[in-house]
Amino acid sequence: MTKRLKIFVYCQHVWGLGHFFRIREIIRALAGHDVVLVTGGPEVDMPLPATVRRFQLPVLRMGPDKKLVAGDGRPVDDVWLERVRYLQRLFRTEAPDVFLVELYPLGRKAFRRELDPILAGIRLGSLPACRGYCSVRDILVAKRDQAAYEARVCRDLNRWFDGLLVHSDPSLVTLEETFGSMAAIDIPVVYTGYVARPAPNQVARTAFRRQEGIGEDETLVVVSAGGGQSGFPLLAAVLAAREYLAPNLRLRLALFTGPYLPEAKLADLQAAAAPGVSIRRFSPEFTAWLAAADLSISMAGYNTCMNLLTAKVAALVWPFEGDREQPLRAERLDAAGWLRGLK
Repeated sequence: MTKRLKIFVYCQHVWGLGHFFRIREIIRALAGHDVVLVTGGPEVDMPLPATVRRFQLPVLRMGPDKKLVAGDGRPVDDVWLERVRYLQRLFRTEAPDVFLVELYPLGRKAFRRELDPILAGIRLGSLPACRGYCSVRDILVAKRDQAAYEARVCRDLNRWFDGLLVHSDPSLVTLEETFGSMAAIDIPVVYTGYVARPAPNQVARTAFRRQEGIGEDETLVVVSAGGGQSGFPLLAAVLAAREYLAPNLRLRLALFTGPYLPEAKLADLQAAAAPGVSIRRFSPEFTAWLAAADLSISMAGYNTCMNLLTAKVAALVWPFEGDREQPLRAERLDAAGWLRGLK
């Protein structure tokens, strides 16, 4: 019989929603254990399993200038102090068996001021003893000084963690391709496979289309932009292209802008919308929308791509080109024949 564990999960999203959604599915799979989820990003209107206890740190998020800002407008240094104290107090109270940290130290370096004291306290004995694991996606973004970054990551993984969980399929992409120092990592590295939300079945697809008033003779195209901070050009381009489609096509266009699209950009999209176009920031039923769709047009974030594959919907993706992550993922999925990239 498997021992029931108390698992303390830390997740901090600052730009998009992918990190939160991936952790949500991981803790869903941990239903046989006691899970404490600590989040520090903007609130996400997404239900969690009833067995999970969630604690929210004072919010820190990424501003338009790519600098951290407090969710309530306070000075960031004041928020840091409060977060550090809160996190340590909570960890002492919960005394978990496992500490699961999403991304750090492979990313989220800015949050080391609250994580390093916990990790060091576990090893030095000033905090309750437990095992520590890092949870990381398939592809890492490039760093300005890649060699120094990799040296720091290997040092921190080896001294503070008991294992590295890579949420990827190595037959598609390995962590080595974006992190060249894997041989210097002494702890076990485990590929878990990709993490994805379950998709509705065909019966649910039909019922959902009926619920939304979408006829079987209508073509439903779902257009999405992840968290919304980077997706406006794609959303605007699809709206502009709509008038060039075949006039006899009964088209329904459902746009999901993401919760972080600026209000001014949202207003621009609403002004350009025509009959048959609906615009929403976010929906907890997004996977049902994908399963009901005839085509998805989106970016190529981790969770978006996994949703496309589980929904088995025809898909075009336009990868965000601000770093290598989305282009590389789209390239591999394209080569595998699972989607097509928009050039």
